[in-house]
Amino acid sequence: MASSPTAHTAVRRPLDTARPLDALRCDIGGPEPLTRVVADHLRRLGATVRDGGPGGIVLDGGEFTPVMARTAWGSAGSGIEDEATAQAVTGVMAVHGRRHGAPRGLAVDYLATATGVLTVQGLLAGLVGQARGGPPARVRTTTADTTGLLTVSQYLAAAGADEPEAVEPAPGGPPFTSADGVLFELETLDPGAWAAFWRALEAPSDAIRAGWRPFQFRYATACAPFPVDLHEVTRRHPWARIRQAAARSEAEVCRLRTLAERAAEDDAADPWSLRALGTGRPATAGDRSASAATGDRPLAGLTVLEAGRRIQAPLAAHLLGLLGARVIRIEPPGGDPLRGMPPACDGISARWLALNRGKEAVEIDIKAPGDRKRLRELIADADVFLHNWAPGKAAELHLDAEHLTTVNPSLVYAYTGGWADRIDGAPMGTDFMVQARTGVGEAAHPAGEPPAPSLMTLLDVLGGLHGTEAVLAGLLLRERTGHGIRVESSLLGAADTLLAPALRRAATGADPRRPAGFRHPLRTSDGWIAPSDAAAAAAAAYDVTGMCTEDALDQLRGHGLTATAVTTDLSALHHDPRLSGPIGRDAHGAPAVPDPWSLA
Repeated sequence: MASSPTAHTAVRRPLDTARPLDALRCDIGGPEPLTRVVADHLRRLGATVRDGGPGGIVLDGGEFTPVMARTAWGSAGSGIEDEATAQAVTGVMAVHGRRHGAPRGLAVDYLATATGVLTVQGLLAGLVGQARGGPPARVRTTTADTTGLLTVSQYLAAAGADEPEAVEPAPGGPPFTSADGVLFELETLDPGAWAAFWRALEAPSDAIRAGWRPFQFRYATACAPFPVDLHEVTRRHPWARIRQAAARSEAEVCRLRTLAERAAEDDAADPWSLRALGTGRPATAGDRSASAATGDRPLAGLTVLEAGRRIQAPLAAHLLGLLGARVIRIEPPGGDPLRGMPPACDGISARWLALNRGKEAVEIDIKAPGDRKRLRELIADADVFLHNWAPGKAAELHLDAEHLTTVNPSLVYAYTGGWADRIDGAPMGTDFMVQARTGVGEAAHPAGEPPAPSLMTLLDVLGGLHGTEAVLAGLLLRERTGHGIRVESSLLGAADTLLAPALRRAATGADPRRPAGFRHPLRTSDGWIAPSDAAAAAAAAYDVTGMCTEDALDQLRGHGLTATAVTTDLSALHHDPRLSGPIGRDAHGAPAVPDPWSLA
């Protein structure tokens, strides 16, 4: 049942200027890389932010009592003290490095960025709970190591499944290179378009057939060991011919853009948008869903309808569920086909469980008028409707925000898409295409290495986190204005958040990329070690290749240098004492990472 827009004494805001954090102020303390995004996003949402707090984050003002959060790299004494060590411990280096055949660190501060977004979510959730009549929340602590586990949760789930991967992980993957030296990404979800593209370039039939499966599963495995023939084929054709082949086959290609190019077109837009809808409805003090909010579960009593596929929208809804919301998935007749995606635990896709465990499901054919009527009936009693359908599909089916406002005036209508209509002529809005178009492919690798989108799903995950953040901001704005809200987040917004420091360097003419060898772990006789970023230059002077990992760490630490062992086997994370939260198992036996917020 939808909650009252105002179950407390909200201060009404004029809709044309309202932001969810208007009249609130925030004192921020903590490690700057972890609080950068917190400060930026809170300002964009309307708060007055003051840096240099005593070590925690305190958000208050208006009609609210203080909401507090803390953020840290990991537990004290864990050896996790910065981005490099957090990536090493949580398996991010292992997953990102699969395409290279060895662990590699992301040259962007991915975990710090994601941790910042999760911290904002915790603060917003606390305010929403208060606004709904719940008690003050306990302090929420978000650590980069727990964030890291969330970002690799699908890969971790696959590593703990009952069966092997559909495609054996091995080095390789895009981008492809044209005869005139253009690096480009290729995308299609249709095996027919894949085959037609390669036939137009006269690729060998056996290479076309052998390449489809690793291409199709690269989102799941973070690598794509294509036949070498496919790379050789593109090197024989100029970029113009490759674009023609894509146009005729209905596949899509995208040239890898540079950070300088992205900086030149950057419009400094917010990573999400919020817009008031309809006329709202008056408060109902006795609304049972409003009274359900607790300090630990501020969204208890709220209902989220999610019509999402793959990662972005399902992850956003998953996090809302962790905060207490009832989440109902809208699935096609026969159920979500990704439930059967290998590898499985107890007959259900381990990856699917990582994002969808605990959700209810309703099968609805959105193309059938009768089923669309059923969906509208569900929406009438929901608080949030969240989807990531293709652009224009909701309007075509009369299921966009304007149509649904007549069904539920206080609905938070949330769309998680690719481009947010901000770039003309943009390609398909998928993770790897957005990485290519925005310069993430260049930023993810240090200087001296060819740009390449990471085959770890960086933007799908970060885009999902932005989706949750946008929904929480929409719920808070609904409470403060009494109106339904349309919110939109995007992979482009996620890329902008991730790239903000690099784009600032590019805009000033500085080199936006990290120096050569940045976050390359050091090989030992039985594994890898990763120095902290501050210790990396000094650590490189020591030859540890003939030492075991334990001895190599002892040597570096004996010289005052911080380093940690790199996790290369994700299944070993279950027993890693460096982590601040335990990894469990769900009812199907699939690995389940800890919630990204711990409460004190």
